[in-house]
Amino acid sequence: MQPAATRRGRLSSIPVDRIDLALIELLRGNARLSFAELARQVGLSAPSVHERVAKLESSGVLKAYRADVDPVSIGLGVTALIGVSQVSGHEVEDITAPLRELVEIESCYYLAGAESLQLLARVGTIAELEQLIGRINRVPGVASTRTVIALSTKWEHRPQPTRGAAATE
Repeated sequence: MQPAATRRGRLSSIPVDRIDLALIELLRGNARLSFAELARQVGLSAPSVHERVAKLESSGVLKAYRADVDPVSIGLGVTALIGVSQVSGHEVEDITAPLRELVEIESCYYLAGAESLQLLARVGTIAELEQLIGRINRVPGVASTRTVIALSTKWEHRPQPTRGAAATE
C-alpha cells in the first residue's frame, strides 16, 4: 500500500470497497450521522463502521467535517472568482503561500490554461474586494488578475455521487 494523502495534495491510494463508498456517500449527505446510524444503513456493527471511518480519515480520503454556513448571514455578501496569471519563471508555490494567508480567499485551484490560479473569495463589500485584489496583485510572482463577481449563488458544495466502479470488492 502507498502512503496516505499528504498536505501537498497527493491522493491516497488505499483500497476503497463498496461499503467504504456507501459510508462516504452517507457522510457527504450528513456528516453528523452517528456510527450507529451509519452501521444500520450499511449493515455492519458500529465498531466496524468506526474503524472504517477512522481508516478513511487517517488515509486522507475523508479530509474534514465542516459546518456549511450561509455567507450572507455572516456579512460576506460579495462572492468573486479571481483568475491569477503568474510571472514567467515564478513557481506557483511562491504565489500560493502568501495567498493562503489572505482569509478572504476560500478556495484556490491550480489551472491549465491562460491563468495559473482560480481563487474563490468572499468579502462584505465591493470596497473590500477592491482592497483584496490590490493585495493579491502585490504578491510577488502575480502578473495580473481577472475578477468576476457572482450575482447570486444557485448552489455550491453539492455532494457528487461516488463512483462505484472505482471501488474494490
